[in-house]
Amino acid sequence: MGHPNFPPWKRTNTRQWRLLDLISIAFFSLLFLFFVLFYTTLGGRRVVGPSTVDPQQHIRLVVAIEEGMANGQIIEACPASEADHMPCEDPRRNSQLSREMNYYRERHCPLPEETALCLIPPPKGYRIPVPWPESMHKIWHSNMPHNKIADRKGHQGWMKREGQHFLFPGGGTMFPDGAEQYIQKLSQYIPIKGGSLRTALDMGCGVASFGGYLLAQNILAMSFAPRDSHKSQIQFALERGIPAFVAMLGTRRLPFPAFGFDLVHCSRCLIPFTAYNATYFLEVDRLLRPGGYLVISGPPVRWAKQEKEWSDLQAVAKALCYEQITVDGNTAIWKKPSGDSCLPNKNEFGLELCDDSGDLSQAWYFKLKKCVSSSSSIKGDYAVGTIPKWPKRLTAAPSRSTLLKTGVDVYEGDTKQWARRVAHYKSSLNIKLGTSSIRNVMDMNALYGGFAAALKSDPVWVMNVVPAQMPPTLDAIFDRGLIGVYHDWCEPFSTYPRTYDLIHVASIESLINDPASGKSRCNIVDLMVEIDRILRPEGTVVVSDAPEVIDKVARIAHSVRWKPTIYDKEPDSQGREKILVLTKTFWKL
Repeated sequence: MGHPNFPPWKRTNTRQWRLLDLISIAFFSLLFLFFVLFYTTLGGRRVVGPSTVDPQQHIRLVVAIEEGMANGQIIEACPASEADHMPCEDPRRNSQLSREMNYYRERHCPLPEETALCLIPPPKGYRIPVPWPESMHKIWHSNMPHNKIADRKGHQGWMKREGQHFLFPGGGTMFPDGAEQYIQKLSQYIPIKGGSLRTALDMGCGVASFGGYLLAQNILAMSFAPRDSHKSQIQFALERGIPAFVAMLGTRRLPFPAFGFDLVHCSRCLIPFTAYNATYFLEVDRLLRPGGYLVISGPPVRWAKQEKEWSDLQAVAKALCYEQITVDGNTAIWKKPSGDSCLPNKNEFGLELCDDSGDLSQAWYFKLKKCVSSSSSIKGDYAVGTIPKWPKRLTAAPSRSTLLKTGVDVYEGDTKQWARRVAHYKSSLNIKLGTSSIRNVMDMNALYGGFAAALKSDPVWVMNVVPAQMPPTLDAIFDRGLIGVYHDWCEPFSTYPRTYDLIHVASIESLINDPASGKSRCNIVDLMVEIDRILRPEGTVVVSDAPEVIDKVARIAHSVRWKPTIYDKEPDSQGREKILVLTKTFWKL
């Protein structure tokens, strides 16, 4: 009952204020409890939560972990809804961007401080992947429970669900009877066998069955597709153990060197090659090695209601002096001339040679050019037919690498060094290289691809990454018959979570430091969280670096839920570096 000396309206207001006081006290008590739990011990370990709102909070947490000011602190798991998160290909962010030339489907990365500092969890029911080569034909459904492709493309032989597995019959939209038969058909016109062709690019690859079946012919295909309505096609390809990469041919060059691929393939990839003054065809021409082969299967080749597009495609190929080998049904095959382009000539597209070809292999956030790349600006024997056949090209010194012009001693020394190191990894570090446990491998700082070359007898494929701020040696890697991409490790990589079994890095701090000043461009904690995102549970990271760097990475590893083991350098090594082997724990939400 209200105080008798207060009027009725005053008594009611007093009761309301008392209720508000109680609500406020309860709210602030809960808020205080939250911060106590956030910054103090939970189960014996401190937990770092996602920092999606306050950029300064992200920075403070990163600094605390890097400087070792929070012993025992671990980074919290992201929500279960983020199990397939790709920061630079996030449709929630990119869907707001321009549709012109598919700009919104290209890479668009948030700043590190704009992202949550958390570890991507595996989906419910996740299991250690089916080992290679069985994984080529069967994977666990629970590892990526996305039925859309199976429902829509099952009748075309892409994939189907059967019990706990997805099965891959090996078909595709343009080869529903199977990739093997399709490749056999192509071999009537292209030297598939014999080692003349080694590196291939499969554009708009679906679940990458074409690239998977090329492996039997010792042809290594880089399969790519965007994160589009099929969502997880590249995720399926990588789970199968087939080389694949998320990318979009939009407004920028693809992150590959000039003249790196012996074969470029499009099976219903739906790329408008002649649009925008044939800009996309010109990018394919930049990537295709002189004397290489271009295969386009599906629209617009002899396709109903696309007669104009088909006519334009033939006209562009003719203007660049491509030889049309055949048109077999809806499949067209051309051979690129081995010499320089036949331009200038009169053509309806106004195609001309680029004025400055010195930037041919610049491909990191580099805008597409509407001119023809001249092969004569790059000296060396790298055309199909003149470059050594596989497997000899793996050990032959690449003739066009700018870093090898003064001699091949550095290259040969690098090759021998990595052969010795990999042998040490296998014999002394308890790394499961050479077994079915490791299939998808990444070298984050590849230089000439020596690490990958040393694994030539193992059942693996290697994504060789040349950091964008380093010397552009990716052309040498492709000339060896290996594959890879340019990338800046201050940004997330274009792949799905849980796609690599082993990640190797020499000189990890060089990936984030400015080559000129030596100052950090980004933070090693964010880099390690990104490595964790793309590494499979129970996967391995191998780091070789100076002792002080190794100690720092090992300390941070505890926050990323990795188990570190430090080893001395391999015998006969002249450096002072140590080797750190890190194992990602298999944790669940």
